[in-house]
Amino acid sequence: MNRTINFMGVRNLAFAMTVVLTLVAIGAVAFKGLNFGLDFTGGTQIELGYEQPADLGKVREQLAAGGFGDAVVQSFGATTDIVVRMQGDDPELGNKVAAVLQKGGDQLVVKKVEFVGPQVGEELRDQGGLGMLLALGGIMLYLAFRFQWKFALGAIVSLVHDVIVTLGVLALFQITFDLTVLAALLAIIGYSLNDTIVVFDRVRENFRVLRKATLIENINISTTQTLLRTLATSISTLLAIGALLMFAGDNLFGFSFALFIGVFAGTYSSVYIANVVLIWLNLSVDDLIPPVATEEVDERP
Repeated sequence: MNRTINFMGVRNLAFAMTVVLTLVAIGAVAFKGLNFGLDFTGGTQIELGYEQPADLGKVREQLAAGGFGDAVVQSFGATTDIVVRMQGDDPELGNKVAAVLQKGGDQLVVKKVEFVGPQVGEELRDQGGLGMLLALGGIMLYLAFRFQWKFALGAIVSLVHDVIVTLGVLALFQITFDLTVLAALLAIIGYSLNDTIVVFDRVRENFRVLRKATLIENINISTTQTLLRTLATSISTLLAIGALLMFAGDNLFGFSFALFIGVFAGTYSSVYIANVVLIWLNLSVDDLIPPVATEEVDERP
């Protein structure tokens, strides 16, 4: 028989660490705040067309040297087209940017200059937050129907922890929060949920197999049985995200960084938050047995 790891033996220590990390994360968001990007704060978007394929790294260096260090540079369609986004609503901003870039000898034209107002940014932020809440609500309903409401509550607490910790790290290091980072948060919810469901499914199955085992023994055995799968998934995912961090460039740095933190948080919370909530709620085999419908017997002759 394989050796069972006593994961729940350190659950009190893990809970203390969870509380500390969560409070630090909430404090970072509350006092430092998120560094919202142009997607949420508004700004000017300039589309430029080059005669030759554009070197994004060179463009960023030229803009920084010209006083536009906060500019976000991205490819746009063809290799000769780029988009430059920055703060401000100056109608001449497109011509000023083009003048700075043309000093390096590059031939380019300004195709379009658009201003995105802060109202649009606020709407994006509100809609993104609403989407995240709806996702969490849908997940809770799904788990309540598939498993049981105690499983649903454990999963939701775990997912909320993952999002809060990720937001806290982003606020602490002032990583730009844009639409790609918001997409990363939704991806983190999906990843963490998948990991949690694997453990929960094994716990439910082992209730039928390990009839004499306590809940803590069941969780330790179930988590041990799924450990190799969890490690394989986490390590392969982190390797892919690490490649993005190293080679994807500045445009996807926030997305990759948020995912990297979220995968760590999701793996941890699947073991030491979702399972611990089941212990607090005193999950038992009776919770998984549907109630038997009783029929009234007519005793009259």
